[in-house]
Amino acid sequence: MSTNKVKEKRRYKMPNPSAALTDRVIMEHIGEGSRVLDLGCGDGQLLSELRRVKSADILGVEMSRRAMLQCMAIGVPVVQADLDLGLEGFPSQSFDFAVLSQTLQQVRHPRVILEEMLRVANRALVVVPNFGHWRVRWSQLVWGRAPVSSSERYQWYNTPNLHLMSMPDFRDLVEVVEGRIVKELAIIRGRAVENAWAANIRADSAVYILEHKSPTDAAVLP
Repeated sequence: MSTNKVKEKRRYKMPNPSAALTDRVIMEHIGEGSRVLDLGCGDGQLLSELRRVKSADILGVEMSRRAMLQCMAIGVPVVQADLDLGLEGFPSQSFDFAVLSQTLQQVRHPRVILEEMLRVANRALVVVPNFGHWRVRWSQLVWGRAPVSSSERYQWYNTPNLHLMSMPDFRDLVEVVEGRIVKELAIIRGRAVENAWAANIRADSAVYILEHKSPTDAAVLP
C-alpha cells in the first residue's frame, strides 16, 4: 500500500447526511402554503417538492450558474446571489421559513447570514456538520490530522468548509444572534433524533429550527 493511501486512511472523512433525509426533516417542519426561501438551493429539488406537497410559495438563492439552470429546468424560481454579500435585497419578515442546508460552515460570516435569516423569515431551518463527533476527536488525538469532506474532490487545502463547529459552538452562535432553538435534531446513523443522548459526540450533523427570542425569553429575571 502506498504512503499516500495510508495517510488517507488516517484522515477522518466527514459524511454528509443524505439529501433525502434532510429534505424530509425540513419538509416535516414547514406548514402548508408557507413562504419559503432556500439559501444555496442547489438543483431546486427541495423547493420543487415543497411546492408540490405543501403548496409552498418558493424562492431559491444560488450562486452556481449550472445549479440555477437546473432550477429553471424544473420551474423553480431562483435568483443568483452570493450569500457572503448578505440578504439586503429581501425585506424583513417576507418569508415564513429560510432554509440553509450544509452551507453555514462555507460562508465567510456565519453570524451575519444567521442574523439575516432571522430577519427575513419567521423561522430558520439550518443543517450543519458536527465536528465534535467522536471520530473527529479520535482522528485528531491519535493521528493529529484534520478531518475532510467525504467527497474525494476535497482535501484540507481546498475544502469549501471555512468554519469548523461543534453542536455547542452552534448553540453559542444562536445566543449571539439573539435566536432561540425551537428544535434540535441530531443526525445519528442516518436518523434524525430529537433530545439525543450525548448528541455532540454521536451526531455527524444536526438540523436546527430557530426563531427570534420573544421579549419574554430575553427578559432578565430579578
